[in-house]
Amino acid sequence: MKLSQLASTLIGSEIVKLGGEIKEKIRQGAHIYNFTIGDFDPALFPIPKELEEAIITAYRQGHTNYPAAEGNLDLREALADFILEKEGLRYSTDEILIASGGRPLIYTVFRTICDKGDKVVYAVPSWNNNHYTHFTDSEHAVIETGPETRFMPTAKQLAPHLKGATLLSLCSPQNPTGTTFDKEELTAICDLVLEENNSRGPDQKKLYVMFDQMYWHLTYGDIQHHNPVSLRPAMKDYTIFIDAISKAFAATGVRVGWALGPALVIQKMKQIMTHIGAWAPMAEQKALAVYLHNKPAIEKYLHHYKNEIEERLSTIYNGLIELKQAGLPVDAIKPEAAIYLTVKIDAVGKTTPSGKLLSSQADVTAFLLDAAGLALVPFYAFGAAASSPWYRMSIGTCKKEEIAAMLQQLRNALQPLH
Repeated sequence: MKLSQLASTLIGSEIVKLGGEIKEKIRQGAHIYNFTIGDFDPALFPIPKELEEAIITAYRQGHTNYPAAEGNLDLREALADFILEKEGLRYSTDEILIASGGRPLIYTVFRTICDKGDKVVYAVPSWNNNHYTHFTDSEHAVIETGPETRFMPTAKQLAPHLKGATLLSLCSPQNPTGTTFDKEELTAICDLVLEENNSRGPDQKKLYVMFDQMYWHLTYGDIQHHNPVSLRPAMKDYTIFIDAISKAFAATGVRVGWALGPALVIQKMKQIMTHIGAWAPMAEQKALAVYLHNKPAIEKYLHHYKNEIEERLSTIYNGLIELKQAGLPVDAIKPEAAIYLTVKIDAVGKTTPSGKLLSSQADVTAFLLDAAGLALVPFYAFGAAASSPWYRMSIGTCKKEEIAAMLQQLRNALQPLH
């Protein structure tokens, strides 16, 4: 059947493929430690009670009609106050756009900024940049990162690619790695963007930065979140922030996200959004507008929530390092932020007790699922090389009491390899 060029060339999701295999294993009775999904088990990580009650109240009050195309004014006003207090960023209501989570906002950024053939610069591994660039038929300028930079792109790596580029996609804290930009590196990147834009004439497109900071509330230890506009105020003219309640309040299914950016860009994004109709539901918008003013509730929730996430990340990290010290082909990067741990399983070339050679990283991924009941998302699902031995481990559905057993099963699976 003949379909569009876009439909015919879309790449299937490795995560969806792996998810299907996991579901089949579970259907057959296997116990799987599923660390693939970037989501939360509501029994472990419920949304804030005050937000839940405000949503119920909003529905009972009859807030079930269409919201404003740009988002309800009361929510944009609440967000402007919240952002100013929490990040020191001053945005007016016409510089804020509300949508049903981050995805439609990211899509509209690409559609607003990029034309066919425009250069989009992004690092891998990263979430979905390759697909959004494909949607706009833009040119991929891909930077392959590694553990030496905690899988964060550096100014030195980006510099050769920014000449003539239209969009630079950055994410911190990053999905899939759970790592962050430090102040000096992000400042250097901002300086490159400003220098590039200053070199362009008035009739030339500018280089914009899409800065996905969906996980910025979730940093641990002495890690601090930094953003382009706080570091270099001149970046406000060229930065579009993507944010939401999805990860900050474990509210992935509540579907309220927002973009912050130059008023003209936000206005054009809104116009595209009016044709997509991916608005956040009216009741959820009304509820969030109320909840964002409840500062004590927010602080109490985030304190407990972050402690629970950090405990899981640190416990698993320490356990993996013990396996490494025992001589097993395992490594991990110390957790910094988000709900993700970056894990290395370097078993290509080894043979299982049954005599099967693990000849590719895909073989290793399948082996982990079969022999250890451990499901992780390989970095090659996020655009990295197919040979990359690194994985994303997401702890949003992790029960603390199962961590020790999971680590023991991994040990039992890896020890017989030769």
